[in-house]
Amino acid sequence: MIETILKRDLGTPPAAVFADADIEYVTLEIDGERVTVPAGTSVMRAAALLEINIPKLCATDSLEPFGSCRLCLVEIEGRRGYPASCTTPVEPGMIVRTQSSKLQQLRKGVMELYISDHPLDCLTCPANGNCELQDMAGVTGLREVRYGYDGENHLKLKKDESNPYFTFDSSKCIVCNRCVRACEETQGTFALTISGRGFDSRVSAGQNEPFMESECVSCGACVEACPTATLQEKSVIWLGQGEHSVTTTCAYCGVGCSLNAEMKGNEVVRMVPAKDGKANEGHACVKGRFAWGYATHKDRILKPMIRSKITDPWKEVSWDEALDYAASEFKRIQAKYGVDSIGGIVSSRCTNEEGYLVQKLVRAAFGNNNVDTCARVCHSPTGYGLKQTLGESAGTQSFKSIEQCDVVLVIGANPTDGHPVFGSRMKRRLRQGARLIVIDPRRIDLIKSPHVRADYHLQLRPGTNVAILSSLAHVIVTEGLLDEAFIAERCEERAFAQWRDFVAQPENSPEAMADVTGVPAQLVREAARLYATGGNAAIFYGLGVTEHAQGSTAVMAIANLAMATGNVGREGVGVNPLRGQNNVQGSCDIGSFPHELPGYRHVSDSTVRGVFEQAWGVPLQAEPGLRIPNMFEAALDGSFLGLYCQGEDIVQSDPNTQHVTAALQAMECVVVQDIFLNETAKFAHVLLPGSSFLEKDGTFTNAERRISRVRKVMPPRAGYADWEVTVALSNRLGYPMDYRHPSEIMDEIAMLTPTFTGVSYARLDQLGSIQWPCNADAPEGTPTMHIKEFVRGKGRFIITQYVGTSEKVTRKYPLILTTGRILSQYNVGAQTRRTENVQWHAEDRIEIHPHDAQERGIVEGDWVGIESRAGATVLRALVTERMQPGVVYTTFHFPESGANVITTENSDWATNCPEYKVTAVQVMPVQQPSEWQQAYRRFNAEQLQLAEANAVPPVTA
Repeated sequence: MIETILKRDLGTPPAAVFADADIEYVTLEIDGERVTVPAGTSVMRAAALLEINIPKLCATDSLEPFGSCRLCLVEIEGRRGYPASCTTPVEPGMIVRTQSSKLQQLRKGVMELYISDHPLDCLTCPANGNCELQDMAGVTGLREVRYGYDGENHLKLKKDESNPYFTFDSSKCIVCNRCVRACEETQGTFALTISGRGFDSRVSAGQNEPFMESECVSCGACVEACPTATLQEKSVIWLGQGEHSVTTTCAYCGVGCSLNAEMKGNEVVRMVPAKDGKANEGHACVKGRFAWGYATHKDRILKPMIRSKITDPWKEVSWDEALDYAASEFKRIQAKYGVDSIGGIVSSRCTNEEGYLVQKLVRAAFGNNNVDTCARVCHSPTGYGLKQTLGESAGTQSFKSIEQCDVVLVIGANPTDGHPVFGSRMKRRLRQGARLIVIDPRRIDLIKSPHVRADYHLQLRPGTNVAILSSLAHVIVTEGLLDEAFIAERCEERAFAQWRDFVAQPENSPEAMADVTGVPAQLVREAARLYATGGNAAIFYGLGVTEHAQGSTAVMAIANLAMATGNVGREGVGVNPLRGQNNVQGSCDIGSFPHELPGYRHVSDSTVRGVFEQAWGVPLQAEPGLRIPNMFEAALDGSFLGLYCQGEDIVQSDPNTQHVTAALQAMECVVVQDIFLNETAKFAHVLLPGSSFLEKDGTFTNAERRISRVRKVMPPRAGYADWEVTVALSNRLGYPMDYRHPSEIMDEIAMLTPTFTGVSYARLDQLGSIQWPCNADAPEGTPTMHIKEFVRGKGRFIITQYVGTSEKVTRKYPLILTTGRILSQYNVGAQTRRTENVQWHAEDRIEIHPHDAQERGIVEGDWVGIESRAGATVLRALVTERMQPGVVYTTFHFPESGANVITTENSDWATNCPEYKVTAVQVMPVQQPSEWQQAYRRFNAEQLQLAEANAVPPVTA
């Protein structure tokens, strides 16, 4: 058994203890040894803390005690019978015996009954060497089974192989209930149950359905909980048990789950969520747990390639030739068109260290500030809005803080799909009694799911977030629900007074705004009262807030609400942006915006600039550079001709696709660094192979500001990690970079960035992870921000006047399109589309309300055309009451769908974050693909032929 893989299990969770509560301790004696533990601790856990391991099968410290297996029986002096140690709490003076001849007899008898209805195929079983049933047979001393298989048994039950990632072999099930409890307690989906009674009791998915037809979301919690091979990863069945384990961080969403990569040599056998992971605490989702096979997919680009024009075949070259060519082209363009004619894009999928090097390359080697990141198109309003109000461009809490939350307000986010591990944690708190307010145009799962129901769903019209937030504030101000003491102590008096007078105006009332938002005034009033008076209240928001013309305004309105009610600066409250990609927070922190150096310090600040100039040895521009949209405009007017794009697919992810592709076609040298020939790479002149998160060292920073280690588990398949490629390019451009390991890059970040001064790889290895700020004042990080005062000193209320978007519905475009994500797919889908996750979601569809569908003669599965002012595409229809009449919805995970062909260039007034969430469209039945889709298919086929001409692995769209 591998110690690094199988972490010690203490049998039951620790007793619930809150940070501000006095802890009561209990002293007892177990097998002659005294132990003192918090009241509420189980006898089993107390024994485990003494290194006394009581046999168990149904117990595990990730689930509440259940007491069904009867293996953990103990003797307690003065108590009759043999109680289960997992369900028996400690008592003062208790004397416990865990070993005796009677206990041995009882446990051996229990094990004999289990084995009498269990296949004896240990040598060929995939769980051999990692099977708790096998272990317990040895622990109890079972050497023979008196009961044969002649009678009724379960040995011939059929396997369920429907799930692509794991198998369910009911013949090996001991009905310990751990999988059912994991689905309920950890995941919160309630997809599994025990069907039948007595001897007929079996675990079943749904109503005895195959797993793939049930409500199962394939998070893997049941597989992790199973003590036998009943639920087993197919990768383990095929490859066998891992031989060593490496802890790393998931490269999907902004939750930042800690995962143990179990390995055989350089091959991943499986990914297991780390029990001690601070962001996920032993849980994962279908993407992080299972969808890692893209790293070894046949589509991987493993050789550098160059070409003069995008109509030329790719030429496979050496790394030296590719980097020399890219550097010479960038030098040529700058010599001809000026220093500002090239720039770079930092990836939110890459590590902090890699992003830092790209922005350093642009500023120090290119000599300009033309650097931006995909946070531009998702959470740039978060950075701006929170900086203006609270003083720091990040969320205020840790995920664990929700355990002390009484009221949860979710606006413009779908945690169960976009951030599923945190979504499960949120559902757990809601099942415990926290109240829920959801503000969303669509009926997301949180509105009504097993044992979770929203108290209020404010189903507003897309684009009216600021109006609804102003209405909530109006109620809080006019009904005297303000936290006057907090405001007086913590906030700017004059700014508050101006804001209070503004929101109190009659035009901001729920009644006045009802025609704008479409939400009944009474619902708004009741929701506002609950948020202001329901105890600890926390706001969680996502791209449904930021990706609007008033995205920054809405973020400031959210901060206003939190300050007005005193819901900032302690556990269980706060303003919590749910970042979309794994390192959106980090890519912003390390200076990837054109106006900011690392640590959110403006390039115009001569003191700050001087620090970097001294460290980097070159002068830096004092004026901000081009944002991504400005790069496109400058390309079309002939002044921006070269781009270094690392790990981003702007053709698929940015709005108005045809505008983006026109800009790329106008450039003379586009260098793309990626693991696949993505949509942007099809417009590139240099393609540098990227490395997956499994092939590199570094760090990611998640939505709660948690910096976590990314550890290399296999060598880079193309020869270099991404940071090494950036170093090599910089050296060829004449600006020397000399780093031997990413830890040295982090040391430089820490040296130059006040909020990171205490961060190092040694410190991360010691603590597991760190939430910045981490410095002399907070050597172990800062889980909760703004505790005694705001980062900016006094909190600043800002007037948030609602201004309707310029994107209006008309007779020609009568519907509003909004976009989002789905659980099984990730962002542009380049990774998840190359895994079995396509079995859940194989195409983007347009969701439409039954009334709108009937009015247009659309039925489920019809091909429908979606036309906007920017373009048109065709998708299949999904008729659903999740939508409200007048609003349609789609995802953007498949390039051929063209979701961003129809989104417009409207953007947030402060940050240019695109208004993905509000596009006026018409939807009608059609018989053939759109003109854009037909052109895309031709172009895609041509590009694949140009790639295949040079023996590049075949690429699927």
